[in-house]
Amino acid sequence: QVQLAESGGGLVQAGDSLRLSCAASGRTVSRYAMGWFRQAPGKGREFVASINWTGGRTYYTDSVKDRFTISRDNAKNTVYLQMNNLKPEDAAVYFCAAARQIEIATNERIYDYWGQGTQVTVSS
Repeated sequence: QVQLAESGGGLVQAGDSLRLSCAASGRTVSRYAMGWFRQAPGKGREFVASINWTGGRTYYTDSVKDRFTISRDNAKNTVYLQMNNLKPEDAAVYFCAAARQIEIATNERIYDYWGQGTQVTVSS
């Protein structure tokens, strides 16, 4: 089993940056694709970014391209989401997820393990 724990959320102003971390435990996720999703109040969970097992390939939803960067450190069993130029519409609970496949995935149904989420609030 894999346990995922997100951290790094908080309250920021529009234009600020945050870096989310997702620490995996239980087993190594070095051969897992990893993803970040978010869920705003009253909305469904949406895909944000995914990274393949080596970190060599990434994919983002259009609304965060050029502002967010997903990365991973397999030696630390950790995935990151660097979020720059945050906007009020980025406010949500952010979830980390792990998929038992090596290539990126955008469909939440493919992911096998999920963290509890971390809140990101962006004031205008």
